[in-house]
Amino acid sequence: MPFIETRDETELYVKMWGDGPPVVLVHGWPLNADSWDAQALGLAEAGYTVVAYDRRGFGRSEQPWHGYDYDTFADDLADVLDAVDVEDAAIIGFSMGGGEIARYMSRHEGARVVKAGLIGAVTPFLLQTDDHPNGAPQSVFDGMMAGVRADRAEFMQGFLKGFFGLENNPEALSDSAVHHHWNMAMMAGLHPTLQCIAAFGTTDFRADMAAFTVPTLIVHGTADSIVPIDITARVAATMITDATLIEYDGAPHGLAATHADRLTEDLIEFLDG
Repeated sequence: MPFIETRDETELYVKMWGDGPPVVLVHGWPLNADSWDAQALGLAEAGYTVVAYDRRGFGRSEQPWHGYDYDTFADDLADVLDAVDVEDAAIIGFSMGGGEIARYMSRHEGARVVKAGLIGAVTPFLLQTDDHPNGAPQSVFDGMMAGVRADRAEFMQGFLKGFFGLENNPEALSDSAVHHHWNMAMMAGLHPTLQCIAAFGTTDFRADMAAFTVPTLIVHGTADSIVPIDITARVAATMITDATLIEYDGAPHGLAATHADRLTEDLIEFLDG
């Protein structure tokens, strides 16, 4: 089943590995499902069925003009779960994918889900507002959009340096691995890439957090300069009743690559528990 069709007739690329209890992985911006490969392989080898898909507009999925908002993203996740016909699933989102998980839990009442995961996630809220003074100013996201519009290829090279913490730790990831992620970023459409900056940068998930009524694993790097831990993971852990927060000391945003084995082990322990 390489593609499924959503309720608005958008085709999403889906891959399934392994055999066992289902785990659905939702990727971050500006990547695609292949960014989860290290974890997907480890989970499949540990006895799980791993479902990973490319968000609309990214990777091998279709690039419609509309639908780059979290209500639609949550509906897309629901349509993937329906298409692959899984029950008692764990759904795990990285970065902007954490927003999909939160909005799915509230909008679709956590249907088919028994565990959840927020990895380097943007939840509960990134933007600086009057009632959220510690958030990132709108100018941060405006600057990202301007950089993408001006020279997306060059912007992504610079962005990935911060993504993987290479300014402080040049040995965190090989040049080849960074280039692999750059290739993933460049597979996305320009319009979806821009629209998703607005989506993850300005969507307020605080009202969605009460919908997490299942055991939830939260993993975040303390040196994450893209999605700061103080306004995301540490806050989310106080808002979710059955949350387990694991902080990776000194880890950057892209810890699924820089700390791939540790994340895989922590996911397996959480899912086996």
